[in-house]
Amino acid sequence: MTQRFQRMVGFGAAITDASAWLIQTRMSATQRDALMREVFGRDDQGLGFSFARVTIGASDFSLDHYSLADVADPSLRGFSTRRMEEFVFPTVRQALAVNPDLAIMATPWSAPGWMKTTGSMIQGELKPEFYATYADYLRRYILAAAAHGVPTDYLSIQNEPDFEPDSYPGMRWGPDGRAIFIGGHLGPLLRAEGIETKILDWDHNWDQPEQPLTVLSDPDARAFVAGVAWHCYAGDVAAQDRVHEAHPDMAVFFTECSGGEWASDFSDSFSWMMKNLIIGSTNGWASGVLMWNLVLDENHGPRAGGCGDCRGVVTIDSRTGAVQRNQEYYAFGHASRFVLPGAERVGLTLPTGLRGVAFRNPDGERVLIVLNEGPAPVSFRIQDGPWQTAADLPPKSAATYVWRSQSDAVADYAVPAARPV
Repeated sequence: MTQRFQRMVGFGAAITDASAWLIQTRMSATQRDALMREVFGRDDQGLGFSFARVTIGASDFSLDHYSLADVADPSLRGFSTRRMEEFVFPTVRQALAVNPDLAIMATPWSAPGWMKTTGSMIQGELKPEFYATYADYLRRYILAAAAHGVPTDYLSIQNEPDFEPDSYPGMRWGPDGRAIFIGGHLGPLLRAEGIETKILDWDHNWDQPEQPLTVLSDPDARAFVAGVAWHCYAGDVAAQDRVHEAHPDMAVFFTECSGGEWASDFSDSFSWMMKNLIIGSTNGWASGVLMWNLVLDENHGPRAGGCGDCRGVVTIDSRTGAVQRNQEYYAFGHASRFVLPGAERVGLTLPTGLRGVAFRNPDGERVLIVLNEGPAPVSFRIQDGPWQTAADLPPKSAATYVWRSQSDAVADYAVPAARPV
């Protein structure tokens, strides 16, 4: 019997403040429309991104630091999404117009400073006396975004909760506190309001699986958590399997990784992304896979602190609006162009020397993504039931193979052996 695994939400990147500002102010209408069709559409070999992330308030890739309620007022009378209405919401709406299947995740980098131990959006922790207020803050965001045509399909309560950056918004939030907040405040509030946004825990690196495991050990929190989100900056992708094995009912998402000048060699960084993100994270049960900034400029910005040499999926020349497609673009295109929302990961057998992952699209189409990390070409055969064909993969390269099965049944994709070149 064919092995069947998770269903896919999709692949994509974050529409940060920086990305949205560049798209809306540094491109002509013609350039902007072309880029949005290319990234979110599937016509003319578009990437077909179907998953995106937005920041609730400022991140390091914003023009400045702001929250949605900068005035200290526990009643949140000054709450406003005005800043996000300028550039972020219009960009997301345009992406949705191109691809109505686009799923949106939202994440705050910090609570408003007056709710925190530092009195600032930089560093510190959320004071427990403001847990209920902050839950209402997130509820208000979901409703306000929806009123502006931007859904919130998924919500993580804190970006990288075990990190307190010293130059941009961030907030440390241990697993015990997150469990209390989700189980005692946010979860019940969203349920009472009939809000169907799915809550994701962790949203941080592979190196601390014990953090989401602690949250999920709390029965009150677990009742409201839909899944666990991961980042790439420390640890190993195998952490996703560890948490999934303990909680197989929890969805898995990979929600942030950035390319940058520290990995400028195209071949090496392309291979790393294919191995760890496109193939590794999906084999590790990820239903959605995201890069960090969709767009940055030629100076790795704009930004307000943080990473000074990060790279977007594409680079926009801030003077001309010209587009440069980076290695992230080509790596993600191997999956996003062909693996449709609702696709199911299926069983795969591979020979030594190749890495890969296989899917069955909702219409029955088969997709096989294969990476050859080695220094020599590899010849092999793709087999799907009685059908098979020969394939060759050059060294340090990846390929995506798409075909329709001769039967309606889901079949394993068997690559039984690699023959000598």
